[in-house]
Amino acid sequence: MLHLIYILAFTIIAVLAVTNLVRSLITLSTETQRNYPQKRQQPQYQQNYPYKTQGNNSANLHPELLDNQGRRIDEPLLVMRSISVEDARQKLDALYNESSNKGNEPKE
Repeated sequence: MLHLIYILAFTIIAVLAVTNLVRSLITLSTETQRNYPQKRQQPQYQQNYPYKTQGNNSANLHPELLDNQGRRIDEPLLVMRSISVEDARQKLDALYNESSNKGNEPKE
């Protein structure tokens, strides 16, 4: 008898999950087909807000991307050096050999 209750409960939960999934898919498809109106011009008091970008884009910027006056920084914040594949392999091999040699040393 207990097995039948488990099977019935599982069936009810599975049906609820599938109906919720179908409802979510229908909602998502209707949301993607909806046309949104164009953004309007911002009022003057919001255009000078320091955490907004200058120009047409009005997305919020992280404070680290702004200078002291609140203007957007257009320079790269991280510069990465490009190396060749061979150099990378040599460095990885050196690290691997260095770490494998430490494990082979006799303990005192």
